[in-house]
Amino acid sequence: MALSRRTLLGLAAGVPASAALAACGSSGPSKGDGTATYWHLSGQPQEGVRTGAVERFNEANPKGQIKVTTFENDAYKTKIKTAIGAGKAPTVIWGWGGGTLRTYVEAKQVDDLTPWFDENPDIKNRLFPSSFGAATVDGRIYAMPFESVEPIVLFYNKKVFADVGVEPPRSWNDIMALVPKFNAEGIAPFSLGGQSRWTNMMWLEFLFDRIGGPEVFQAVFDGEKDAWSHPAAIEALTKVQDLVKANGFIKGFSSITADSNADQALLYTGKAAMMLHGSWSYGIQQTEGGDFVSSGGLGFMNFPPVEGGKGDPGNSVGNPAQYLSISSKASAKQKEIAKDFFATGVLADNEVKEWIDTGAVPIRKGSEKLLAESKSSEFLQFVYGIASNAKAFGQSWDQALSPTAAETLLDNIAKLFQLSISPRQFTENLNKVIGK
Repeated sequence: MALSRRTLLGLAAGVPASAALAACGSSGPSKGDGTATYWHLSGQPQEGVRTGAVERFNEANPKGQIKVTTFENDAYKTKIKTAIGAGKAPTVIWGWGGGTLRTYVEAKQVDDLTPWFDENPDIKNRLFPSSFGAATVDGRIYAMPFESVEPIVLFYNKKVFADVGVEPPRSWNDIMALVPKFNAEGIAPFSLGGQSRWTNMMWLEFLFDRIGGPEVFQAVFDGEKDAWSHPAAIEALTKVQDLVKANGFIKGFSSITADSNADQALLYTGKAAMMLHGSWSYGIQQTEGGDFVSSGGLGFMNFPPVEGGKGDPGNSVGNPAQYLSISSKASAKQKEIAKDFFATGVLADNEVKEWIDTGAVPIRKGSEKLLAESKSSEFLQFVYGIASNAKAFGQSWDQALSPTAAETLLDNIAKLFQLSISPRQFTENLNKVIGK
């Protein structure tokens, strides 16, 4: 699938999780001194890697400091959108690239980094080539790809499977057959932080792909009229409601948030058997789940095929990287600090090792040996294999579509999972915002 557009959505307002870290904080850029500002996501273990990279940079650059503010995922999406719209963005803007990046570019809120990359080819050449699609708008690069590649993974609790006496699913029919077996034992078949909505979306992303191939969503992305009404789309929407009706998800999933990590806890405590989630889930469970991961209790696999489906079972969806842009409103000194950070502070050796320690695959080339030597080598090589072998690595839909279409999408996905709209109503509602 195309990797040229992604969007950040304003979902839930909130306050900085660690505002004390930032003198400039939410007031946006401060142009009076040699200090750049940087906002990014909170939540361990990823937050520690991000702040560690800044701390090392600050130690090495006493005359060019970076001050950090962190936010929870959903709060960040609102805060950064508001700040950029008001011309008060931080110097360094963390994001997922693409759709919202395009809106920032069109509003002249971020700098064109193409000349800088042309002057520093070694920096570009050390990163996965696939990571640059979502950093590019109309052939120009407006963001520095960094951090890690994050496919969506089907996780499962090995002990729960062993206790119930069943095997991991090899097909959609297997998934549906497992549901009553787990429910009979008082175990939720699937954990789901449904209040966050993008967690539900992962199910549709895979079902659309497995049933109809990547071209089904590609038609939506390309703005084709009534693309949501494709027969494969109707089948996928119907199947996910079949799973809801069969009590495939934890009771009360619509009131569980992903930011709280309550969905993760349901898996590692054995209250749920499986969970479809981003590869970053591994690091969360490693950090919060006691010895669940270290004892070998966590299983993982790519989403299984759907009987009769056209999609390649090796395909994946998720995030090809994360992205850093530079605010056009920043001072010349702040922009200089940001570029120094991109050149010497981003994905340096220490940071690469730290990402690997969290169970993530950094997008810097040449890390295969470190992946193999890691305590999480089995999972990391699994992720690396998905990322490098998938014939199609689809973007998360809410990051591929325009902000208007993406908000309509998430709203209707929530209603679909709550069974308050039918698949036909879903497609009618989404067809109205194609190309908007």
